Amino acid sequence: MDKIGKSEAEALLSRQVSGTRYFFLNLAPATGGVELALGGRERCNPDYEIRRRGYAYFGLEYVAEGAGEAELDGERHALRAGSVFAYAPSTRCVMRTDPTRPMLKYFLCLSGRDAAKRLKRAGVAPGEARVLAAHAEIRSVVEDLVREGQRSGGLTRAICAQLLELLLLKVEDAAGAAAQGDPAEANFQRCKALIDAEAERLSTLREIAAAVGLEESSVCRLFRRYHDASPYQYLLRRKMNLAAAFLVEGRGRVKEAAQRVGFADPYHFSRCFKSVHGVAPSELLKHGARE
Repeated sequence: MDKIGKSEAEALLSRQVSGTRYFFLNLAPATGGVELALGGRERCNPDYEIRRRGYAYFGLEYVAEGAGEAELDGERHALRAGSVFAYAPSTRCVMRTDPTRPMLKYFLCLSGRDAAKRLKRAGVAPGEARVLAAHAEIRSVVEDLVREGQRSGGLTRAICAQLLELLLLKVEDAAGAAAQGDPAEANFQRCKALIDAEAERLSTLREIAAAVGLEESSVCRLFRRYHDASPYQYLLRRKMNLAAAFLVEGRGRVKEAAQRVGFADPYHFSRCFKSVHGVAPSELLKHGARE
């Protein structure tokens, strides 16, 4: 894996982020095809705002959590979980986060004569943005890409090239499904994807409906039509699954698990946890400790 100096890093990366994981493969501009130069994951600080008149690479960015806004050559796009957008080296780009819901996003920087064409084929041409309703698989692939990019093996670039192509195909597939599918199903997938990505923050049906721009009654109808549980039941199960993983991995006590998924009362949390998993969280905590 190639190294980069401090001045070059400052020109490529933002300081208005935390929890960063970056990788650098080949910063020299490619002449042919499509080549991945660098990428990473970053959580935006509440005051995150980037203004660029240009950039060294083509960029593809994916918002996994939170909300914000991207302005690409003067056109504004609202960003939320599942948003993807792309830009060219010449694109005037402004990015900012919602300070109350800071974005967690991934970015990939590409070069090569076919980069713009490949992004367009994936459904996100430079200067465009779209929301992918079911984006859990997108996050899984891009997380694999970041992890592999941080390795220093002889096959790192080849592995990352394959993962990049897989990611672009997944984006293309998701974008095509959204364009051709039933609008009601697309709305359901947006609701489900929101809960999957932001269950720790969400607490009520009202919050879910407001985040996706639908009436509460509409969200309930969508879940009755496309799922075997109500939106609140789905949210509760998602919260309890996150809490169970937190406890089994030994990252904290029951009270901390409760707070992590939005429960101020640990006793209420314990009752909900047992209703979903059939055992009290204290029992699962003991199991995690033994492991």
